[in-house]
Amino acid sequence: MIHGFDKNSPLVCEGIIGDGCGGGRFFLVENETLLAYDPQTQMNIVLLDGVKNAKAISKKTCVLTIECENEVIWFDLSSLKKV
Repeated sequence: MIHGFDKNSPLVCEGIIGDGCGGGRFFLVENETLLAYDPQTQMNIVLLDGVKNAKAISKKTCVLTIECENEVIWFDLSSLKKV
């Protein structure tokens, strides 16, 4: 457990340092909200609201992929917007 969330949950992924954007942070979906957790400041940052029925989250370079029951959401960390 890190700051109240299970880092092994399918709704949590870790940004790897050097892979593009968000290195060292954790990204998670909680209460229909996409959050970035910064372990250095121990703060959550809201990235996107309205993430309904999320099943899994993953990250490749600067793009988070959120698999939901009825859609797939791609979120670009470099522009902080859905793509």
